[in-house]
Formats: sequence, C-alpha cells, structure tokens
Amino acid sequence: MLAILTSHPIQYQAPLWRALAKDGRVPFEVWFLTDHAVKPSHDREFGKQFAWDRDLLEGYPHRFLPVRPGWRMDRFRGIRVVQPWAKLLKEGEVTQLWVEGWRFWENWAAIFEARRLGVEVWMRGETNDLRRRGGAKEIVRRCLLAQLFSRVSRFLCIGSANRRFYRSFGVGNDRLLSTPYCVENGWFAGQAENLRNRRSEIRRGWGIDDDAFCVVFCGKFISKKRPMDLVEAAKLLIGKNSGLPKVHLLFVGSGILGDSLRSACHVVFDAENPSSQHTNINFRDSTEPSPLPTSTFTGFLNQGEISRAYVAADCLVLPSDAGETWGLVVNEAMAAGLPCVVSNQCGCAEDLISAVSPTAVYPAGNVAALATALEDAITCPVESSVLSRHIAGFDISRTVDTVAALAEKVAP
Repeated sequence: MLAILTSHPIQYQAPLWRALAKDGRVPFEVWFLTDHAVKPSHDREFGKQFAWDRDLLEGYPHRFLPVRPGWRMDRFRGIRVVQPWAKLLKEGEVTQLWVEGWRFWENWAAIFEARRLGVEVWMRGETNDLRRRGGAKEIVRRCLLAQLFSRVSRFLCIGSANRRFYRSFGVGNDRLLSTPYCVENGWFAGQAENLRNRRSEIRRGWGIDDDAFCVVFCGKFISKKRPMDLVEAAKLLIGKNSGLPKVHLLFVGSGILGDSLRSACHVVFDAENPSSQHTNINFRDSTEPSPLPTSTFTGFLNQGEISRAYVAADCLVLPSDAGETWGLVVNEAMAAGLPCVVSNQCGCAEDLISAVSPTAVYPAGNVAALATALEDAITCPVESSVLSRHIAGFDISRTVDTVAALAEKVAP
C-alpha cells in the first residue's frame, strides 16, 4: 500500500487525493499529522480563526495519526507522533511512502525509518532555486537536506524551479518525475461560468465602477506577499495620466499589513470596517479624483466565495518575493479565465505565466516594472481561450497518471 504523509488536510491537496481514489489504480491511504483547518483554527498570518468551507476529508481513505497533545504548526518539532514509525509502517503494510515536504521532524523520521525497512520513498515539496541564501546556516541546511534526499527514491516535481532545486543537490533526472502543481481546474472554471452574468452586480456591490480596470490581490497581507507594491504601482499609473482606464484595487484577504494598505488607498468598500467605507460614490462625476488608488477590501473569502473576486476582476497580481514557492492562487485565477501578473520570484512564473505572456512577469520589488506590466495587461490582455488551453496542462490527472505508473513499476 501507498501511504501519503502530510501535515493536515489542505484545500489544494484534497482534490488530488479524491482523484487518486476515483482513479482506483493505486491502493493508498492519506496519513494526517493534525486536523488543522478542519476544525476552526487560528491562523497567525491571517490574524483570525477560520475553517475551509469545503469538505477536505470526503472521497478518499485517510486517518489521523495519534500525536502528543499541544502540537504546534509553527515549530519543526512541534508535532510528535505517539507510535514508532516502524510500527506504523509495518502494521499499514506500506510498500511506498509519499511524503509532502520536510517542514516537520516527523517527516524526516518517517523517511529515515521507511528506508531502513526497505520502503520506497517519494517526496513532493514546494522549495525552488529562486531564493538566494548564504552563510553558515545555509551550508548546514544543505548538508542536512543532502542526507535526507539521499534516502528519497523519487521526487515528484511541481515545476521547473522546483526541479532545478533538486538538481542542485545532484539528484539525477531518472529520480525526477513531473507532477505539475495544480488546483481543481474544472471546479473554478465552472464557478466562474456560473457567476459571469452577475459580474456587474458583484462589482457594484463592492463599489467597483463599470469602466474601471479591476486588479485583484488574493492572499495574506504580509511582507513576503508585497501587497504594498501593487498600491505604489497603481499610484504610478494614476500619475501617468495617459488615458488609461481607472485602476481599481480589489484586496481579498487580511493580515498584519491591512491598516497600512487601507491608509495608502481611497477605500470605497471595506467588509471588515463597514463604518469607514465611502458609500454611493460616483466615480464618473467626481470633480476631485483622489490621488490614492480606489480600493475595495472584501476580507477573507473562503473557497466557495473566491470566484466572485475572479469574475469581478480584470487581472490578478501576485507581487511576492522569493518566499512564494509557487502561488496556487494563480492557477485558480487562470482556471477562472483571469489574466495574471506575477513577480519573477514566484515559483509559478516560469511555468504558468512566461509561456503565455512574458511581459506579465516582472522583477520582484520593482514597482515601476510592475506598473509597466499592468499597463500591458490593460492594453494587450491575454485572451481567456489562451489561458484555458495553457492551464489545462496543469491538471490533477497528470499527477494521478504519473503516480499510478510509478506505483505499478515498483509494486512487489
């Protein structure tokens, strides 16, 4: 049996586990270390408690491993299983172990014990080669990872930069398999299609003018996501006064930078601070336009609501620095037919964006370049049909087929 070890039920992973179960070629069970986000949990970066509104456990075999009380998601040794890994692997009759990343000590312990028992190990992680590190800590880190990777039989690569990261450790191509990072494309496409005829209504509800070019940012308001870069780029476009349509910023999410973002914008709708928003504003008749970007803050939108933002917007921007190992929000937006602009430090930039719109990738932190990329998105938008054809290559079925072929190849 294939055991899949992951930290907790994750909204982006659940569709893959369901698809693998529906396919039926691989006997497997998902092993969770915690129930984080299944029950209402506090997210430090969002700054609030939440749970996903879609069932993350339905449709595939799984179990929660017994762990010691008081577990923590923010520490390497914050989760400790109760039973020895040798016992878990033997009783589960595990012949292959798929491990999601190496963030926690228990992932390492499971890998080392699996190899000692002769169990083949597969690894899928998000880390890429875009982040430049140095110093003694990095030397130690790479030495430890080299020891870990030497015990991994196959690496399930999510993209080009991820593949290069493994290659930098001397991992041969024969151990690297393509499993493109993806979301449930059909679900997001269907949600967007169902909402398309309500676009004007949704925009009006959020104070977005009909003729505005709406740029959406979806994510946590934290430094590595660089949401303020979008505000500064919008200011440059306002100051340019080049006949471009008005730019309206749509912020979906929350976080520590929320107050700073609001202070830098002309807020017309704020779901988290309804008493402070400006209602019934008439953008067309305004005689004294604000020098600040007109903006809407929707607060956190769960999976069942997020497609409203994709339908309301004309473009998504992900301005993150190198801490953005991929950026699955870009997959979601593209599946919904929305063009995207991303920084070159996002793991998805090379695979998802450059191939269809090279000018939509800009140097992270370069606000002027972001403004130029936005201007290109306004004047030369990528057709939704092009986006649909490209994102179709990043589909769950590809990973299912790869894993099924691999399981058959190594079956005893």
